[in-house]
Order: sequence, then structure tokens, then C-alpha cells
Amino acid sequence: MDSKGLPEQAIAERFAAWATGLAPGDVPDDVRAAARHALLDFAGLCVSARNEDYVRAVRESWDGRGAVTAIGHGAALDAAGAAFVNGTAAHGEDYDDTFEGTPVHTGAVILPAVLAAAERHGRSGADVLRGIAVGTEFMCRMALVATTGIHRAGFHPTAVIGALGAAAAVSATLGSTARQMASALGTAGSMASGIIEYLAEGTWTKRIHAGWAAQSGLRAALMARAGFMGPRTVIEGQHGFFFAFAAHDARRDFAAMTDGLGARWHAANIAFKPYPCGTMTQPFIDCAVALARDGVRPADIVEIACEVGEGTVHRLWEPLAEKKAPSTSYSAKFSVPFCIAVALADGACGLGQFSEARIGDREVMDLAARIGYVIDPDNEYPRNYSGHIQATLKDGSVREVRQPHLRGGRREPLTADELRAKFRANCAFGGWAEARTTALEEFCAGAFDAANVKGLAAFRG
Repeated sequence: MDSKGLPEQAIAERFAAWATGLAPGDVPDDVRAAARHALLDFAGLCVSARNEDYVRAVRESWDGRGAVTAIGHGAALDAAGAAFVNGTAAHGEDYDDTFEGTPVHTGAVILPAVLAAAERHGRSGADVLRGIAVGTEFMCRMALVATTGIHRAGFHPTAVIGALGAAAAVSATLGSTARQMASALGTAGSMASGIIEYLAEGTWTKRIHAGWAAQSGLRAALMARAGFMGPRTVIEGQHGFFFAFAAHDARRDFAAMTDGLGARWHAANIAFKPYPCGTMTQPFIDCAVALARDGVRPADIVEIACEVGEGTVHRLWEPLAEKKAPSTSYSAKFSVPFCIAVALADGACGLGQFSEARIGDREVMDLAARIGYVIDPDNEYPRNYSGHIQATLKDGSVREVRQPHLRGGRREPLTADELRAKFRANCAFGGWAEARTTALEEFCAGAFDAANVKGLAAFRG
């Protein structure tokens, strides 16, 4: 400690010292593979949402023009604008990757920030890989410090952690010094924002959180490179990040930020979603699809009871009236009753299931009204996401299904073929022809070995 009672080397400084010394060859193969999968997933998500109303509103609200690509949009933007639009599109349908065991989405924050910085400043594919690896690792480690405290305080972890993660990622991409990266992290702490009141009625604010974090981190990194100073104790300080965003959670494992840096990579364990909705709903959808495949139909069911983790209730089950009858198609993505009902009715749960038509379908809504929950005190949340359905049928029989873990996560990862099929389906949903989809897939496959990312410009419009 120094004379002011502050650490000689703060957490942000220790992380920055490691990150700025990282060479492209230091990124392990499994982290490189995860980053490649994340890039492909991100690109497809940007295309899938490019025509959605909320993306249009974000794009039209941004008046900065430049030479940076918003994927699927004609006009080039400045770097911050491209990061904002791409991050919003990638996160907007809640189909983006997640760090399993936490409610944090990394790709929709880190990818748009890194690509915008690299395209604007002429950085190489190796720089892009380093930025993705550093930013993803930072967000994962931040998520482990106080695993439930941020949500309980009313903030969206992806939004607030993401601003700092993007600052670390862009700093690494642009070759900032350790001092500059630490200042960028400190500055991004004052840019972090994002509350979870969208849950009340399914409004759009969550959709902008990843994009806003991406552009905030980008700005913080550029400010630090220009000499702006931020507090180096942003993470552990008396008035720092966790005091602000997780004040009521005294369980803060700050060692998670730096223990095993370079030896143990959390960035290798990113999960990719099979369904476009809240992460913790996914295992319940698997249960519903399994029942549908066994011939169970909504009309056969008297009621459904689900065993759930207590920590999921305030986001996915309550207020119960809204969850049983979502007021918007976006609200439906965070309703386990709706997700179960539509998956049972359709035998599937893709982008097409979250529409105004489906939340107005009588069969779906009648079944959702018959779905309830009981808290399982032994549920492993947040360490593990599981699903359970106990359906009582009209013939008096009871059908029970369990999904023990998140499909797409570390216990059952999606295959390369499944990720590729998801990418191509997303591009088709966004209205792209097969040839253009193939070209984007090839760009993503070779991005980390490219001299630059100028090829992104081919995917405007």
C-alpha cells in the first residue's frame, strides 16, 4: 500500500501488464477456436437483425459518418457508430454467446469494438485476435468477482462489465501501453451503464446495452491513448466498479481477475446458444421440444410445473402475469412459460417463434397460462443451468423431462457444423443470398490471418 492506503499495483494495472505483453502466438488454440466461432456467430447475428425496427432506429439516430462498416447497412459510420449498431444487432435477439455460469455476453460487446477499431486504424487480423482474446478474458473474469451481485443491484452485467471489457479489447487491438490500458479501464468505469427495468414490459433498452458498451469502451481506449487519465483502482477501489454496481454483495472474489492469467483461459469456454432467447430458458426449451417429439401436444396438457433456481425467478418467472402473457415479442424471450408453450406447440424455437403473431396465438397463450414454477433449493444456479418440466396430461398420466445442463455450453458444445448452420440460417433470415453468405463465412474463417480487415467493407448494404 502507498501513503494513501492504495495498492502499489492495482488490479487494472496487473491485468494490463499481462494483456499488453500478450503476443498473438501466446493465444492458445482453444481460445483461438472459440474466438473464430464467436466471430462467425456475431457476423450472422448482425445480418439476421439488420432489418429490425430497433436496429433501424439506432442506425438512423447516429449522425456520425466515417469509413467503418455496420454489417448489412449501406452507409459507413464512424468507429463508435459502427460499434454501436453492430453490437445492438448482435445482441438484440438474445441469440449471442454467453459465458456459462454467469449472465454475461462477451461476443456482442467485444467483437464490434475490436472490428471497428481495427478497420478504422488499419490493424491486422493478429491484432483482432489479440483484442478479442484479451477483452473476452477480462469480461469473463469480471463476471466471476460477484456472480449474482450486479443483477441483484438492478444492473445488466453485460452492459456494465462490457464497457470495461471493450476498453481492454480495443487497447490490446491498438497496441496501447499498460498504463494506457489501465487508464482506459478506469475511464470506462464512468461510462458503464444499463439497468434491467426492460423486464417490466419487454421494452427495447436491453437491446442497446452491448452496442453502447462497445462504443463506450472504444472511446475510453482512444481517450487513454491521447493522454486522458482514469482511476487505476476502478475495480477494487472504495468507490470503484463493484461498490457502484454490486454494493449489496459483500462476496467479491477479486483474485478471479488475475489468478492464473495466461495459464487458465476462461475465454475458451464461451457457450453458443441454440435458441434466440434468455440463456437460462434454453434447457427448459430442450425439455419442451423433447415432449413435442414424443407426441405431447398443448391440448393434451392440464398443467406444467417446473423446478427452478431461486436466482432466475425475478427475471424469467416474475411478474408471473407478464410472463404468462408477454406484452411484446421481446418480453417473450425472457418468459419461461412462453418459451415452453411455443416450443411444445411448434416443436421448435427459432427466430420465427418470437413474433407478434405467436404471442397472440390462443393455443400458445392458453398453455403458457397453465405453466408454473416451484423453487428447487438444490438447484445449481448460477454454476449450472438446467431445465425441468413435469406435465400432467388429461389422461391422468404425468410426463417428466430434465435437461441437466446448457446445450451449447462446456458440457455439450455445439459442433462446428451446428454453428455454421446457425450462421447460414441467420443470414437467410436477414435476407442475404447464399453467395453473399458464403463470402462472409470465408471472410470470418480467414480474418485472424489477414493483413487487415478492409474486407469488411464488402458486407455493407
